[in-house]
Amino acid sequence: MLKKYFKPGALFSYKDYRNFFISGLIFVIGSSAFPIALAISILDNGGTATDLGLILASRVFAGTIFTLAGGVWSDRLPRKWVMISADAFRGLVALVLVFFSAAHLPLWAIGLLVFLMGLGDAFGAPAGAAIVPSLLPDHLLPAGNVARGIVAKIGTIVGPGVGGLSVALIGADYTFAVTAFAFFLGTSLLFGITEEPIQVVIEKKPSFFSELREGLKLVWEIKWLAASIFMASFQLMVIVAAETVLLPVITRREFDTNNVFAISAAMFSLGGMISAIAAIKFQTKRPGLVAISMWSLFAFAPLVLAFPISPNFVIFGYFIAGLSIGGWEAYWVTAVQREIPQEMQGRVFSIDMVGTSGLMPLGMALVGPVIALTGERDFLLFAIAFHLLVCYLTLLVPGVKELRDPRKSQPNSTISEQN
Repeated sequence: MLKKYFKPGALFSYKDYRNFFISGLIFVIGSSAFPIALAISILDNGGTATDLGLILASRVFAGTIFTLAGGVWSDRLPRKWVMISADAFRGLVALVLVFFSAAHLPLWAIGLLVFLMGLGDAFGAPAGAAIVPSLLPDHLLPAGNVARGIVAKIGTIVGPGVGGLSVALIGADYTFAVTAFAFFLGTSLLFGITEEPIQVVIEKKPSFFSELREGLKLVWEIKWLAASIFMASFQLMVIVAAETVLLPVITRREFDTNNVFAISAAMFSLGGMISAIAAIKFQTKRPGLVAISMWSLFAFAPLVLAFPISPNFVIFGYFIAGLSIGGWEAYWVTAVQREIPQEMQGRVFSIDMVGTSGLMPLGMALVGPVIALTGERDFLLFAIAFHLLVCYLTLLVPGVKELRDPRKSQPNSTISEQN
């Protein structure tokens, strides 16, 4: 059955994409084990929900403030080498947590190291998203993006299990060593990739800030793109930040085990993998409508945290919530790669990453204080209502349902990508 994917002209017949795919799988396993070890280390050291939120926020904050720079440089330098440098840097950060023992480091030092991990994310993620069109022909981009999304889901299914098992067997400190090994092993496969050269000569390119302004202008003019970024930004600040911080806190408190946390994270990824496969099989003229409708299912995550009646109820709720994210790999990323000129994709993906996660550090930092004022359940129920309302309002923006600029169908229209 799998042979069709390796025959000449098929997705995995392209050696560079195969290496990229396998590298991503190994890397994501390590990356998904990292936060399991991190959360358990912080809570075992007496950290509170506020401590956990602030430390997790430091990684997102670093990604937010440096990703625009990462996007510009991924359009100026070979993306393969940007990825290799970023991945190796994150591996070194994980090793520091091993050698100095996270269990004995002050919380501020752990926060600083997690911040540095986010710095690596800021450069690696835009380059990884923008390199795919250099590895595959245009007609295979949808399948390539979904396969990349699926490998991320597989990694995030296996990763939490690896992290949880590793913590149980060898402790959190040595689990960081496992993650570092995965980072370096995955990165080693990127050396064999042959990337298409960037067409524009660096010496003739405009300044860094001119390129950044050009990318921001393009995103603003393409309304479906700007609207979806704004949507995700506010939702990540409220609902995703809340469940990220509260999942380990609530499940550990209610069930007196770390297993529910790890299994729930794995089941969330399993749901995402299933929905990604279903999305690529389902052809639609309104991919944005399908993707946002699926995204609304994320409301199940805070719902089961608001009413944690049993471990199985929480785990099942996270599986349903995981079904929410498959549409983005199948539809949104492919739409960006097709609608945006390749030489600007690094900037656009970095603007998306900054825009969508820009407010999330604030949300994560405020989770502890806010629930102290409102209570967990009231805040989680508010987050659900907010999430669903924002989904509905975003669908009202022209072009969002189709993930296409409606001006393209007007003969006299001009947009930045045509200038």
